[in-house]
Amino acid sequence: MTDPTPGIHHVTCIASDPQRNLDFWVETLGLRLVKRSVNQDDPGTYHFFFADAEGTPGTSMTFFPWKDLPAGQAGAGQASRTAFRVPEGSLEYWERRFEDRGVEHGDRFERSVDAGERADASGDGRSETVLPFRDPDGLALELVAVPIPDDDPTVPWTGFVPEDAAIRGFHSVTLALSDPDPTAGLLRTMGFDELGSVMSTASDSDSRRFAATGPVGTYVDLVRTTDRGRQGHGTVHHVAFQTPTDDDQLAMRSAVREAGLNPTRQIDRHWFRSVYFRAFGGVLFELATSDPGYTSDEPLESLGERLVLPGEFETRRDEIESELADVTVPRPEADGS
Repeated sequence: MTDPTPGIHHVTCIASDPQRNLDFWVETLGLRLVKRSVNQDDPGTYHFFFADAEGTPGTSMTFFPWKDLPAGQAGAGQASRTAFRVPEGSLEYWERRFEDRGVEHGDRFERSVDAGERADASGDGRSETVLPFRDPDGLALELVAVPIPDDDPTVPWTGFVPEDAAIRGFHSVTLALSDPDPTAGLLRTMGFDELGSVMSTASDSDSRRFAATGPVGTYVDLVRTTDRGRQGHGTVHHVAFQTPTDDDQLAMRSAVREAGLNPTRQIDRHWFRSVYFRAFGGVLFELATSDPGYTSDEPLESLGERLVLPGEFETRRDEIESELADVTVPRPEADGS
């Protein structure tokens, strides 16, 4: 038997300028840089991990700043939108913050899920208020206002944004596909339940929503499109889903393989162990374990303060550092404001 995935583990994207990327995600959006490392397949490129205060699974937005790539275009075969949870009542704060900082954003809008009979039992049929925006590379993003329960697993970081407005991990990703049906079947294999149609006052195109079992990174929306995608700055590289233990991952890998896909062997990514595969329609998926986590090689209080080079890369530190651009991590004021 395959245990269902609790939801999204992390989302990895492509940026251009590393300093601009750091400034936006730390200082403007208020996420904590929990790991400063390099792309393990291209160590001449940074890999930044932005998350909540403790790097909780389901909160990590990560970036490869590849300066030499052109701008990308979201389309079929890509994750076209990434949404984050914020506390109810905080969107006015975010609108003011975006205006003050010159962040490209749209108007707030309402989105609802036609969950039918499931709505009363699951609570997933209610409408949600959404604030769309883009990062400096044009990556399509959203803040979704949700009630945050007392036992929520995320730990807000309050270096630049107050706790009552801080981002609390992922809400959802939207996958753009020429034919959503095969990916819908794959999501069911992974333990997602289909909730119903997502309807938005800001769009004429409805999507289908699927829900995982966990409280963070719960939703995947599938939208049909004929637009062609192009990977580059401002696009998602891959979406990783939680398979908390090695046994969970092995079972999920087997299920994915039986579904007709070709997952890789397990790869040690130092802070989690990963399996990769192209889903139906071309989106790159990853399965990621929960351990050993971002505190396995740095104390919690100093996460992200130094360049961490996992495994054999440490022996090449001088060479690698000489190829990386100098960056400065934004530091909050002493009072945390």
